[in-house]
Amino acid sequence: MTLRRNMLATAAAALILAAAPSARAADQVTVFAAASLKTALDKVSAAWTAETGNKAVISYAASSALARQIEQGAPAGIFFSADLDWMEYLTQRDLIDKASMTKLLGNEIVLIAPQDSTIAAEIAPGFALAALLGDGRLAMADVKSVPAGKYGKAALETLGVWAQVENKLAQAENVRAALKLVATGEAPLGIVYRTDAQAESGVKIVGAFPSDSHPPIIYPVARTASSRKDGAAAFIDFLTSPAAADIFRAQGFRLLK
Repeated sequence: MTLRRNMLATAAAALILAAAPSARAADQVTVFAAASLKTALDKVSAAWTAETGNKAVISYAASSALARQIEQGAPAGIFFSADLDWMEYLTQRDLIDKASMTKLLGNEIVLIAPQDSTIAAEIAPGFALAALLGDGRLAMADVKSVPAGKYGKAALETLGVWAQVENKLAQAENVRAALKLVATGEAPLGIVYRTDAQAESGVKIVGAFPSDSHPPIIYPVARTASSRKDGAAAFIDFLTSPAAADIFRAQGFRLLK
């Protein structure tokens, strides 16, 4: 009888151990987030884990790349985009829980140079951007699809200087890659978000683009249509909490909610 009880106890323990990974997986939320959010969102995620014991597994890339991955079936629970266009792209394909969408953050785009650069710029209509570049190239995220690149191109067009530089671009797969080109001295100037510049000690801001020179920079966040509702909803709730707001503000974002 004792042997039988021991065998049953051992079997029960084995079942508990086998179930544990699934329980832990259920406590995880998979987040697809714009690359420019990394510094702030890593801190927010750590604060959420400290408070709840749950974990957010975050994949960072250009919003365009992440949206296409979700479209192809990638198992994301939350999409945190750097613009409204890619959120709408997924919404139109019934891949976003539209009711959960929140316009959470705002940002700015700025012109940056390596920290030791002597370049000075006054951003205004017709400013001599090509002359400032000299033989170098302007680092930007892909201007056709990546939000930071699209905002940057729009600003340059509004200011009447796009034609000067459209053949002098070093386009990167995302804004953090463009930031790195400037930080390492591979490009003398770049256009990134203010929050990116603030997160990288190897660059300095030499000018800010007027907010009316490009569409408003808005970061929406939403659950995907296939998400586990409770975990994803809890993480989005934390994103709108005072603790998260303090982190986002410290990294240079504006709170829209």
